[in-house]
Amino acid sequence: MLQTTCILLFSLLASFLPHGTAMLNLTLPGQHPDPEAVAREVHRMVNASIARREVLGVSEKEVASCLTGNPIDDCWKCDPNWANNRQRLADCAIGFGQNAKGGKGGQFYIVTDSSDEDPVNPKPGTLRYAVIQNEPLWIVFPSNMMIKLSQELIFNSYKTIDGRGADVHIVGGGCITLQYISNVIIHNIHIHHCHPSGNANVRSSPEHYGYRTESDGDGISIFGSRDIWVDHCTLSRCKDGLIDAVMGSTAITISNSHFSHHNDVMLLGHSDHYLADSAMQVTIAFNHFGEGLVQRMPRCRLGYIHVVNNDFTRWEMYAIGGSGGPTINSQGNRYTAPEDPYAKQVTKRLDAGEGEWSGWNWRSEGDVMLNGAFFVASGGDAEPNYHNAYSVEPKSVDRISLLTMSAGVLGVARDNNLGMWTRGPNEGGVYISDFGPEYTDDMSRSAVPLLPSRTLILVSAFVALLYFLCHTTTLTTVL
Repeated sequence: MLQTTCILLFSLLASFLPHGTAMLNLTLPGQHPDPEAVAREVHRMVNASIARREVLGVSEKEVASCLTGNPIDDCWKCDPNWANNRQRLADCAIGFGQNAKGGKGGQFYIVTDSSDEDPVNPKPGTLRYAVIQNEPLWIVFPSNMMIKLSQELIFNSYKTIDGRGADVHIVGGGCITLQYISNVIIHNIHIHHCHPSGNANVRSSPEHYGYRTESDGDGISIFGSRDIWVDHCTLSRCKDGLIDAVMGSTAITISNSHFSHHNDVMLLGHSDHYLADSAMQVTIAFNHFGEGLVQRMPRCRLGYIHVVNNDFTRWEMYAIGGSGGPTINSQGNRYTAPEDPYAKQVTKRLDAGEGEWSGWNWRSEGDVMLNGAFFVASGGDAEPNYHNAYSVEPKSVDRISLLTMSAGVLGVARDNNLGMWTRGPNEGGVYISDFGPEYTDDMSRSAVPLLPSRTLILVSAFVALLYFLCHTTTLTTVL
C-alpha cells in the first residue's frame, strides 16, 4: 500500500514538473543504493564461473550439462539431483533482481489442468488457481502443456513458475500481469501469441476479483512491482510488448531468454516525466535477441539499465533506445547490424535534440560491433541519481556465444540433457508426458499482422488511481 501511494504521489507531482525527473532523487522499495556495485558484482560472478570452467578444462562437448561459465546456470545445473532440489534456483539470480525469491520456502503446486475457462473462479489444478493464492508457491508441470488464457493471468506475490523438464506454452489473452506485487520468478516458459483481453472480471487473489479494462497484449506486463526475475524464457509474436516494466517497477533481472519475431520488444518506463520510474533498475544479461526483431531491446526511460553479455543478431530500426535521460550501461555485448545502411546505429535517442541527449549517460564498454554496427555514447550529468556508467572490464565477447548458447527455454526445446522430470517434487509418483498440438495463429486470434503499440499513459494512470481509491475505500470500511 505504501509503495502504491508513493508511486501515485510522484506521478501527480510529475504532472506539475515537466522537467522534474532531473530535480529529485527518489528512493522506492527495492531500489539499490549503489547500482554500480551491482554491475560490478555481475562481472565478478561471470569471471568466477568462467575461471572454474577453464581451471577444470571443460570441453565444448561437456559444457551443455554443467560449468558453462554462465553463473546462473552453473548455480543449479551442476547439481545432478536438481529436479528434487528445485527451489535452489531462487538462490541463483544475479543483478538487480537477485532478491526475487519467488515461491521459495512454500509448497509445491503441480499444474494438472491446462484449461482456463473461468478467470473469476479458476479450478484447482489450473495455473490460474495457483498464481492468485496468497501463500508462497513453487509451481511445476508434470507434462508438456499448452495453456491458452481466456484473460490476463494476474499474479499474487511470492510465486515461481518453474517449467524445467516440461515444454510449457502460455498463449492467448493477456498474458502475464504482475501488478503491485513482489517476488516472482518466471523460468523456462514459452510465452507467445498474446493478444488484448479484458472488459471482464478477473480474479487476482482468493478474496478479490474486479473488472479489467482491455489489456495491451504484452507477454509479461510488470506494473508497479519489484523483485522480479525472468529467466530462460522464449518470447515472440505478441500484440504489444514482449516484456514491459512501468509505473515504478524496479529490482528486475531478465536473463538467459530468447526474443524473436516482434516489433516493440521491451519497454522500461511509463513516460519521460513519471518520477517513480527514476528508481527503476534493470539487469538484462545473457539473452539472445534473435531474428525478426524491429526495435526496443530495450527502450528505456529514466533509471539505470545494465545491458551485459547479450547477443544482438540484427534489428530493423535500432537495438537500444531511450528518452528522458536514463543511464544505460552497455558492457560486453555483441551487436550485429542489419544490412540496411541506414540502420547500423545500435542506439536511438527519442523525443530529444542533441543539445539535450548529449548529457545523457550512455556508455559502451567492451562491446563488439559487427557488420558496421556502432554505438553513439554520451554522458553524463543529466542523471544525477547515478555516477557515470563504469565497471570492471567486461568479459571479452569471444565468450558471448558461450554465455548465451542456452538462451531461451531449456528442456525438450533446447537442451536434450534435461528432458522430462520423472519424480514429483514431494517424492511423488512417475509422470508421463505427451506432446501437445502444434500452436497456430488461429488459436490466439492473432493471424492478422501485428500493429504498433498504442500509448499507455492515460489508461495506466486511470488504473493506478482506481486501484488506490478502491483500496482506500476498503481500508475505511474496515476501520
